[in-house]
Amino acid sequence: MNGVTSEAVNDMDERKPWEQAAAILPVQQQNGLRALGKDRLATLEELRLRRGFPMTALLPQGEVETDGPPIGEDALRQVVENATQASAHTALDRVRQGFVTLRGGHRVGLCGSAVKKDGQIVTLRNISSLSVRVARSVVGQAGDLLPQLMEQGIFLSTLILAPPGAGKTTLLRDLVRGLSDGDVGPPLRVGVADERGEIAALWQGEPQLYIGRHTDVMDGCAKAEGLSVLIRGMNPQAAAVDEITDSADAHAVIEAAGCGVALIATAHGDGAEDLRRRPVYRALLENRVFRRLVVLERREGRRTARVEVLP
Repeated sequence: MNGVTSEAVNDMDERKPWEQAAAILPVQQQNGLRALGKDRLATLEELRLRRGFPMTALLPQGEVETDGPPIGEDALRQVVENATQASAHTALDRVRQGFVTLRGGHRVGLCGSAVKKDGQIVTLRNISSLSVRVARSVVGQAGDLLPQLMEQGIFLSTLILAPPGAGKTTLLRDLVRGLSDGDVGPPLRVGVADERGEIAALWQGEPQLYIGRHTDVMDGCAKAEGLSVLIRGMNPQAAAVDEITDSADAHAVIEAAGCGVALIATAHGDGAEDLRRRPVYRALLENRVFRRLVVLERREGRRTARVEVLP
């Protein structure tokens, strides 16, 4: 499944990212959102719908309340139905991971009362709040960073660290694009194991977010499966995954590194010392999977990035 040009991506859906994400909202919430104005909507990061309160919008400057009535059960259920194109009852049986990915790579997170079977969450009932995260491509964001991640013309495996909502996936996406399009050298074949459909946002086989001309995507399967298929079948020179969260993810990445593939991944953290204190990530350092860390920070509404060199 090859990447597509940025012009083709624009043709797929000419709506702005916030418009794509907001399309699942009830009319009253859409109208309240538009009242924020075009300038602020262009920077919209998330929408929060909490039962009993008006919807809020997360902007770089912080979370602001939008016009409109308090969110009720009907509004929450309508958003879930619109997001999944199914009845809320049917849809909730499919959201054991706590989120639904929309066309365009936008993600709807869900909270409510968990229903468990054999110790595992099997569905949610009585939805209490939703988060709609807006995905967007920022072409060129990785431009200043890529040269720092190279050594003698070779890309070094890199782990992006940041707290939730700081832009890890957006930066990962542009690093993939930059390597695939040859921004700092010959173009590389990049394989993307897109477990949650947020990096490339495949829709009927075509990426909705631009990830480069030499990129291949495995969508909707666990990282270990996706990386295995890509390495066996597509011969990538670099491979990317989003959000290493547990030992299974870490093991999959360690195995991929053993195949000689450069890796790009993200995780929650704030530097090498933080990783060493946590068993899941300590294994990555002990196996020397990554040579560079990119640490994202957010201060006064602005994102900054620093590069740490690993031995």
